Amino acid sequence: MPPSDATTDTGAGPGPHLVGGAEDTLDTLDLRLTDDVVALFADGGPVAAEAADASWQDGARRAALLDSPAGWGAAGTSIGVFQLVPVRLERDLTLISRWMNDPAVAAFWELAGPEAVTAAHLRTQLRGDGRSVPCLGVLDGVAMSYWELYRADLDPLARHYPARPHDTGLHLLIGGVADRGRGVGTTLLRAVSDLVLDHRPCCGRVVAEPDLRNTPSVSAFLSAGFRFSAEIDLPSKRAALMIRERALRDLP
Repeated sequence: MPPSDATTDTGAGPGPHLVGGAEDTLDTLDLRLTDDVVALFADGGPVAAEAADASWQDGARRAALLDSPAGWGAAGTSIGVFQLVPVRLERDLTLISRWMNDPAVAAFWELAGPEAVTAAHLRTQLRGDGRSVPCLGVLDGVAMSYWELYRADLDPLARHYPARPHDTGLHLLIGGVADRGRGVGTTLLRAVSDLVLDHRPCCGRVVAEPDLRNTPSVSAFLSAGFRFSAEIDLPSKRAALMIRERALRDLP
């Protein structure tokens, strides 16, 4: 049995099927707005009146796709108070790029190199339609991990498994070496998937697709309440499809 926590949790990186470059833009599923998003712009209410402003409308649509992670607040865990803070490029690029250049991280995320490499990956999400949101994981006031929350049902990943509406995916890495290999990844995976299920009422499942080669990362998901669903072939890796069901969230 592999360790109960990933040494880096780097194997939950995105791979080329998600955001990151021009080739990924070409491989993006057509966005089909769900009923809850359409309702934001229905006639006859204050939202409709505001929607006349195009920038407001775009911001509301972006927020609606993932139910505004910026407002989810903090979560108490056994290792401290944890919060997801949406990335700001000018503030966070240097830190995230440094993490991406850690050889243990680079082996799975493939974003090593100058800051421009990481910047391009982040800008694709920050300038997109809101289906993927990059965040820093802040533990007791210290940024120590990087997360991507994304609409798996609107991602090319949906071509590789039986997706359901509002399935929400996770990518993560633990940035600091001192936070690796001691149960932190497992604790935070449970905390973040709980935040998703608490604040996204339409979401019935949280999914992830770590590289099968990263057995510690797979084990961390299992310890956090995810189940192994299938092996799936993605463009650059064979992945373990991990799923945490809302109906089973209280199981250990």
